[in-house]
Amino acid sequence: MTEEIIIAGFGGQGVLSMGKILAYSGLMQGKEVSWMPAYGPEQRGGTANVTVILSDEKISSPILNQYDTAIILNQQSLDKFEKAVKPGGTLIYDPYGITSEPTRTDINIYKINAMDTSIEMNAPKSFNMIILGGLLKIRPIVELENVLKGLKKTLPERHHHLIPMNEEALKKGMEIIRGK
Repeated sequence: MTEEIIIAGFGGQGVLSMGKILAYSGLMQGKEVSWMPAYGPEQRGGTANVTVILSDEKISSPILNQYDTAIILNQQSLDKFEKAVKPGGTLIYDPYGITSEPTRTDINIYKINAMDTSIEMNAPKSFNMIILGGLLKIRPIVELENVLKGLKKTLPERHHHLIPMNEEALKKGMEIIRGK
């Protein structure tokens, strides 16, 4: 099994950390992993994306032109990456930053209202974990317990008290994701 994923949105949405947590989760599960971030010079507000590959076999190249799964968090990313999803692949998006919804009919499209849900939960920083939970519901490529281990590994120790909130956000994402 090999899963090639692009996660794309604005800086500050947790795109890179979501990819890093997913990559660490794969490592915890004994998978071969590639994590390749790409971002502009802006810290927040600029575009950012990360390619994550999880595989049971050696990964030949981290450079991809097509993806099994795309997680899209803004319109610019949708415009750029919708066409890069392989036929039969999966596109997950949060409608908050989207003005023109995905239109392809040869892929599986899922909507997750993560921004609204993170505000309702009074946990806006858990936005990316809600999205990740949605991904894991649709594509269970890593186990939840390994995601929690990945969180522990990637979060600085001073933020470990946030892990229960992030676990709740992951589970909420699994509940609210919907097919289009």
